[in-house]
Amino acid sequence: MDRMSALDSGFYFAESENTPMHVGSVAVFDGPAPSYGDVVRLLLSKLPLVPRYRQRVREVPLQLGRPMWVDDPHFQILYHVRHTAVPSPGNDEQLRNLAGRVLGQRLDMAKPLWELWLVEGLAEGRWAIISKVHHCMVDGVAGTDLMQLMFDLDPEATHDEPRDWTPRRDPSSVTLVAGAVAEAAAQPMRTLTSLPSVGTAVRGVRGFTESGRTLAQTLPSLAKQAATPTARSLNGPIGPHRRWAWTDGQFEEFKAVRTALGGTVNDVVLTAITRGFRDLLQGRGELSSERLVVRSMVPVSVRSEKQRGSLDNQVSCVFVDLPVGDPDPVSRLQAVRGQMDEYKRAMQAVDVPSIISMGDFVAPTLLSMGVRSAVRAGQMWCQAVTTNVPGPRVPLYVLGRRMCTAHAYVPIAGGTRCSIGIFSYLNRMTFGINADFDAFPDVDVLSGGIRRGIEELLEYARADQATPDVAQPKGRRSARAGAR
Repeated sequence: MDRMSALDSGFYFAESENTPMHVGSVAVFDGPAPSYGDVVRLLLSKLPLVPRYRQRVREVPLQLGRPMWVDDPHFQILYHVRHTAVPSPGNDEQLRNLAGRVLGQRLDMAKPLWELWLVEGLAEGRWAIISKVHHCMVDGVAGTDLMQLMFDLDPEATHDEPRDWTPRRDPSSVTLVAGAVAEAAAQPMRTLTSLPSVGTAVRGVRGFTESGRTLAQTLPSLAKQAATPTARSLNGPIGPHRRWAWTDGQFEEFKAVRTALGGTVNDVVLTAITRGFRDLLQGRGELSSERLVVRSMVPVSVRSEKQRGSLDNQVSCVFVDLPVGDPDPVSRLQAVRGQMDEYKRAMQAVDVPSIISMGDFVAPTLLSMGVRSAVRAGQMWCQAVTTNVPGPRVPLYVLGRRMCTAHAYVPIAGGTRCSIGIFSYLNRMTFGINADFDAFPDVDVLSGGIRRGIEELLEYARADQATPDVAQPKGRRSARAGAR
């Protein structure tokens, strides 16, 4: 038996009728499509690499402890692997609509928390895989590692035959309670004994002082955020249905903007998304001020190299103000870059894994109540979730078929009615937009605006290279006037 971490428990308790908390993806492949039986046999041969896929969640009676992962004695892979098709020749819109319906439905919380759909009928002989995995089971970065479950680097790769599997005995309620009581007594002591020794702490005084100075410098920015007008019309209750849209760009486009205007590829990505939200609000007549921002939660992986491949979540987050009211794309990029640089300094100063582990001190019942109350009550602090998951830059194959593209699906919850999952593969970066059905009838304006944001930044990058500004460093020019 494995006990959930406090963070994983939070994702589990956040699940409700209108807020399914799974992450997912849609991957499109060159044809011909494999048979359903071949896909099932492939997964059966790979499941020993990821035992969690045969486990379900058991809650401890009276919530005396965090939930447990236990083997599912009734595991049946045919339940988790589904087979469907779109009317041939299916186009991107038909696939998006199908994926939106599939990804919008909750997983069965009484079974292992994943599904995979084989989709046939796409144009040009292509086919697709829609996958769903609950967020309490895996975060985005670990999810990239889990591609080994069925993806190959070699189209000629061979696979082992499926092996028999015997589930471990399902624990009794008494066993769960006894384990929870023992864990409650031992976990705080383990956390405390893992703290640095006195000698190490003395040697780290100088570093701690520097960390404190960095954090002190960050506080004025937090105060500024509290006083900044946000697009609160994007917050609100979440219904049971979803709209899903996507767009994409070439990786070289983002690199060209980064080289010409400064910042990182992620800064350029967030700036393009800013244009998408600007177009959305402008179309709604809600672009009320040049100071207006859309505040986005940006998950940050704190997983070390030694932890790669582990199945628990190792994430923190930062909140970035996307300057949708600013009419100048270069100025927007500078604003995003400045915030991200500041967050990088702050994240280096704070022992984020230790902060996350402090959740181990929270009584499980209070954790459950707190998470569920927060999700139901909603919040007005942030208006979007934006997460960037780096994928492989080499081709991937399933049963010898090459993956063409992949789009990420990120859940929405707690009054934040829109999320954007960014995924990079080969030379392409894709944007999967998940939004509440009733709140975002204009979700295509957002996706189209992101594409326009990429194109306008490219225009400025090319102009910058053609006529370099010798008066100021790249990426620090004065803002050009005029809305784009």
